[in-house]
Amino acid sequence: MKLIALISLVVVASFSLTQAQPDTVSVGSYVISVHDINFRDKQYTMRFWLWFVYDNPDFDFSNQLDIPNAKSIDAPEIILDSLNGKTWAIMKMKAAMKESWNVLDFPFDKQHLKVQIENTLFDNRNLIFKPDVKGSTFDKNEAIDGWEIVNFKVSEKTNDYETGFGDPSASRSLQNFSSFLIEMDIQRNAWGLFMKIFIGMYIAFLISIISFTLRPSELEPRFGLPVGGLFATVGNKYIIDSILPESSSFTLVDSLHTLTFLGIFATLVVSAIALQYYDNGNNEAAMRVNRKGSKLVIGLYVLANMILVGLAIL
Repeated sequence: MKLIALISLVVVASFSLTQAQPDTVSVGSYVISVHDINFRDKQYTMRFWLWFVYDNPDFDFSNQLDIPNAKSIDAPEIILDSLNGKTWAIMKMKAAMKESWNVLDFPFDKQHLKVQIENTLFDNRNLIFKPDVKGSTFDKNEAIDGWEIVNFKVSEKTNDYETGFGDPSASRSLQNFSSFLIEMDIQRNAWGLFMKIFIGMYIAFLISIISFTLRPSELEPRFGLPVGGLFATVGNKYIIDSILPESSSFTLVDSLHTLTFLGIFATLVVSAIALQYYDNGNNEAAMRVNRKGSKLVIGLYVLANMILVGLAIL
């Protein structure tokens, strides 16, 4: 009797464990396009296909689908079919995605994009995603303009919510949902963009160092040209800042503009010292300060630019 009872207990336990296994949903994605990249508003738009293959008739991804890191999701286009006796749901998606852009090295920045797909109704005790790694990819010709997609991948992870969503039972203080992830890195050849956004700043610096070609006695152009270049640099920085998100970090944009401010200030200092020597009647010393000062300012400015840009590219 004890042996029969033990066998019955094992059978019941095994049956319970079998019943507790979550349903597996095969899921894949094809990225059509990534566009409307907006650094200021910290978002971008993605259009992509999703497909789900599953057995459980309770799953309805047309109503249960969620993208937690999206700002907004357009109503999807849905195609329902069957595949090897399983439900096959294909959905064409469009979502505005939130993104915390890394602009430390802008415009030589590299960005990591991630789209997180979940079922809002069933947690990982009932549903586990199985990524269709082989079938998931992106449109290599039309996916994104001005950037290159590298390291594209799809995967599954468990997303933990530290709440029971109102369930008073102690065991529901934490809920876990299976998440399907679409991830990619994007990068660009940024030299063209670099010249477009910084050409005004560099011309402003060139205008300021023209003052080195003038005699120390020519007071108005010696100081007027650098001051004009300074205002032009300030305007250039405001234009670039208007397209970037606010950041407490010191970015490449901040570094290059600060370097230009210091370069123009150094130009004014050299002019002031040369003028002082000239007013004291030492014209030779004034010309020597002007000559050596110009070489020092220009040389350090060029070298510092090469270092900062080189570090950003690496």
